[in-house]
Amino acid sequence: MIEPDGARPQVFAYYKRLQRVKEHLDTHLSDKISLKTAAEIAGLEEKYFSTFFHTKTGICFTEWVTRVRIHRAMEIMRARNHTITQVALAVGFEDLRTFERAFKRCTGLTPWAFKRSVRPS
Repeated sequence: MIEPDGARPQVFAYYKRLQRVKEHLDTHLSDKISLKTAAEIAGLEEKYFSTFFHTKTGICFTEWVTRVRIHRAMEIMRARNHTITQVALAVGFEDLRTFERAFKRCTGLTPWAFKRSVRPS
């Protein structure tokens, strides 16, 4: 199973800069969030933010965003009977194929297989 906040989730509570980025992503999950935007939210220069984020969390920023989105997609599939496309768009993936690949990489299952396992027809 994937860990939504990376290898060291406690750092988001400890470092206020990272907490602000996490809160922004939580409230704007379907929006595109770039490294530059995250760095601005954290109040750091982009290159420094990237290194800071990776050092403190143990995961790169873009991988973390992907994991958070996949984790939220899993929650949506458990709670609601939306199509896979609706779920992908709701969590910020603009392309269904990208969502499918990311989901399989993070969970080991396709989105359809996961949905069938939590919402049998």
